[in-house]
Amino acid sequence: MLITHKHLDENFEYDGSQIAQSWAFKSFGIKGSSIITWIGSMNIFPENLKDFEDIGLEIKSDKMVHFIIEHFDQQPANLRLAYMRQRLFVMILREELAKKGFESIRNGDDIYIDFNANSLKKLTVSIATVSASSMKIHIGINLTSVDTPDDVDAIGLFELDVDNSNIGDNNNFNENNLLDFINELVNSYINELNDIELDISKTNLL
Repeated sequence: MLITHKHLDENFEYDGSQIAQSWAFKSFGIKGSSIITWIGSMNIFPENLKDFEDIGLEIKSDKMVHFIIEHFDQQPANLRLAYMRQRLFVMILREELAKKGFESIRNGDDIYIDFNANSLKKLTVSIATVSASSMKIHIGINLTSVDTPDDVDAIGLFELDVDNSNIGDNNNFNENNLLDFINELVNSYINELNDIELDISKTNLL
């Protein structure tokens, strides 16, 4: 499965408009399935909300890693498959965190960090949707908990200690290694989808 990944050096805000159909093509000339990543704040405009449960809620953060995934391989676009791929990405994120020594808990499409064995802190936001021709997924991973909603107990990658015991300055994640982690996540997701395609091609149907 051909998927183009482009990481943007420019920092800009995710406001929900980027999940529109063919955003990667209209903005960057990228044809076909794609993953666009960048670092920036988040403040979703009410008119761009896709989840009925989020209506009336603040969805914001000062600094996140954003992943906009768009797939064109199913026509018409399949919302169930979009949500399955969203969950797949979230599970891969949890695996990659575990490789680095960070234990986490998945609740649906959200990842939480068990903080001091006392409370769960929310690390991610996520949504899946479909357009007339594509499946779209947004994954946002907090880098800090600054400017997250008051009613959300949040945490960011830059606030994780090696043993997850507290927030401190000795972090595994920093500005120097963040892009490597982004690429690891994207490559693991693409490889998983390609493995599925290969398994389909070698299966002897009854």
